[in-house]
Amino acid sequence: MPIARPSRSRSRTAAFALISTGIATSVALTGLPAAHAAPSSSAVVAEVYGGGGNSGATLTNDFVELANAGTAPYNLSGYSVQYLPGSPSASSKWGVTPLTGSIAPGGRFLVTEAAGTGGTTALPAADASGNIAMSGTTGTIALVSGTTPLTCLTAADCAADTRIVDVVGYGTATVREGSPVAGASNTASVSRASSLADTDNNAADLTAGNPSPVNSAGQTPGGPGGDPGDPGDGGPTEPGTTRIHDIQGTTRVSPLKNQTVTGVPGIVTGVRTTGSKGYWIQDPDVDADPRTSEGVFVYTGSANPTVAVGDKVLVTGKVSEYYPATGAQSLTEITGPTATVLSSGNTLPAAVRLDQAAVPDAYAPDAAGGSIENLPLQPNVYALDFYEAHEGELARFTGGRVVGGTNEYGEVWLTLKPNENPSERGGTVYGSYAQPNTGRIKVMSLNSGAPVPAANVGDKFTGDTAGPIDYDSFGGYNVQATTVGSRVDMGLKREVTRKQKDAELAVATYNVENLDPSDPADKFARLAEGVVTNLSSPDIVALEEIQDNNGAVDDGTVAADRTVSKFIDAIVAAGGPRYDWRSVDPTNDTDGGEPGGNIRQVFLFNPDRVVFKDRPGGDAGTAVAPVATKKGVRLSVSPGRIDPTSSAWGSSRKPLVGEFEFNDKQVIVVANHFNSKGGDEPLHAKNQQPNRSSEAQRKQQATEVNTFVKSLLDVDKNARVVVLGDLNDYEFSDALSTLTSGGVLTDLLTTLPAEQRYTYVYEGNSQSLDHILLSPDLRRYDYDVVHINAEFADQASDHDPQIVRMRLSGAQADD
Repeated sequence: MPIARPSRSRSRTAAFALISTGIATSVALTGLPAAHAAPSSSAVVAEVYGGGGNSGATLTNDFVELANAGTAPYNLSGYSVQYLPGSPSASSKWGVTPLTGSIAPGGRFLVTEAAGTGGTTALPAADASGNIAMSGTTGTIALVSGTTPLTCLTAADCAADTRIVDVVGYGTATVREGSPVAGASNTASVSRASSLADTDNNAADLTAGNPSPVNSAGQTPGGPGGDPGDPGDGGPTEPGTTRIHDIQGTTRVSPLKNQTVTGVPGIVTGVRTTGSKGYWIQDPDVDADPRTSEGVFVYTGSANPTVAVGDKVLVTGKVSEYYPATGAQSLTEITGPTATVLSSGNTLPAAVRLDQAAVPDAYAPDAAGGSIENLPLQPNVYALDFYEAHEGELARFTGGRVVGGTNEYGEVWLTLKPNENPSERGGTVYGSYAQPNTGRIKVMSLNSGAPVPAANVGDKFTGDTAGPIDYDSFGGYNVQATTVGSRVDMGLKREVTRKQKDAELAVATYNVENLDPSDPADKFARLAEGVVTNLSSPDIVALEEIQDNNGAVDDGTVAADRTVSKFIDAIVAAGGPRYDWRSVDPTNDTDGGEPGGNIRQVFLFNPDRVVFKDRPGGDAGTAVAPVATKKGVRLSVSPGRIDPTSSAWGSSRKPLVGEFEFNDKQVIVVANHFNSKGGDEPLHAKNQQPNRSSEAQRKQQATEVNTFVKSLLDVDKNARVVVLGDLNDYEFSDALSTLTSGGVLTDLLTTLPAEQRYTYVYEGNSQSLDHILLSPDLRRYDYDVVHINAEFADQASDHDPQIVRMRLSGAQADD
């Protein structure tokens, strides 16, 4: 699988999707664990109100009131109050209000937040202030030791963050302590009892009632320190001394990080009203330094931006570096903004032109695995530096070829370099760590009236695509398009492999992506069509990601007979044979993948063509071993698993081994699903080259399989062994080198021309994750990767299957 995908810079309903491991997480209230900060005997969140200025509200502003239940002053220097929407999407970010000062013993500390358009009564003088627009009915407030935005989006993840001092979730908040407190509204806050008791259950510790803000001086609304007649200071009407290029600086991290900037001038070039809300501004008056961008993103939190494209604005706010995921680079932005609109309808600044001449061929500086954040940018040398030097600026390119089909989130990958490692079907092949393909660029639309069209690999765009350059964790730099080119359908077809001849044994592998009985009939039908029509009904099919009989329901079920039977029925309905099948049920919740799903490998085989040699004793914990016979070697158990208690297989699928006969000749098949790339840093990481931490386990797994194959060949050098499956790694990786070491196996992908070596498309790179390998005796073969999914916007699975047809020679099988 490709890199784990933690969070997005715009709205998404699922986070932490780990492709090829079967993990798919959705946010729901029921059954989520609570986020527990240790019960506090000192600082707590005492009251939360998000209805300020809303319809029916008396108070003009949202607020958070802190209190000190201790006997000594509580120092808030370096602390922050942070807010998260009640039902966060994968792109949701915590809004941050930094704090200074302290809370006296038994005292209060008032943090004012955004004002609405209504209300008649101002809050008392604030001890700290921010611009977070809180929901009146549902959300989460956290008191945090630090000012870096939290990244947790679930109660469980927040519970693990030791920076959190206290949490209050109200309404239907996903992140909360215990259960969220009910009753918050435009006219009601939620507050603790006067005892300030904190039992780590928001529903028990807080109740809804009339808002009652109190500041550190003991002042209340309308009393001393509150001035309901004060309309507030107007924003600046003249630019301040700071320009956008001063904010962006000459490295990846702003020299003004965590500083407040006032009256920064710019013209609005794009507005985003979903997910990570905000807008981009760009200064048309550029400096002479090519390393300093003239554009920047202004993050408005949960509030919809009130500016429009073409507005000339002065922005005041705090400079922040937002890291969308661990290991990723950061996005420089202005947070907690206020803006003065000076004029509207202005001509937009000139766009930077993106093409093969502008974007360097080298990808990133090599820091020997260290951070490149503080290295001076070299935009004429490295592609990542080029995009960083133009981060937030308006960009434009003409045409482009699709190298990653449009996905369910409306994203498409194009290449600006049509001659860069092209695949034979129009993609871009990822052939080494040294060349991640710098021509790739991701595009998504900011204009709901002109979305990215559904496009397949090889399709072409005509006309201009334009929009601000953004950065996220799912591919790095991208264009948030305000204008999208037109798609030209180049007619990509799903491949159909030839039917095996009578004397050929056909063996295939197919990752069916978390298949379980609750999946729609259409998914079963399309996967079955792939087996029957596109693979021409192989004799043996090794399936990966078959889930148990109730899928992600984590109730101890491990059997998968209903899943497999439903799939076999779909194959028969599609005109294929009634396959028989074999597998080994895993121990519950030990093989990774989607929690509760218990994914495993399964052999389908056509009993009219092959015989499965059942040898009893195989179970989740029993290791298969070679047994010497007069004619060669057989398995101790069949089906069986390779050394299932080895640490190499921790939280990962154990290889399934089966013994087959075809035309009275034995073949041993090993079906694999190695551990995912979850935890690896992305190609565009701040560390270069990126840390690929997951490789260590795959290399251990490859060693196990290689050792097992060697043990078979030590008994019978002519043993016919097929090793196949989703190995989650590339043909040039250490894992594949380890698997083939000693010449015991040949990776058939390496026998193909470079432009054909791929089974999967990720972030615009056509790459190899799935493999078929053969032992030396299997010399007469015909191998084919059958492209039916990965290059298409409409997919039955995210993997392409592959097949090998073999003519067997040598001795007959030994009973």
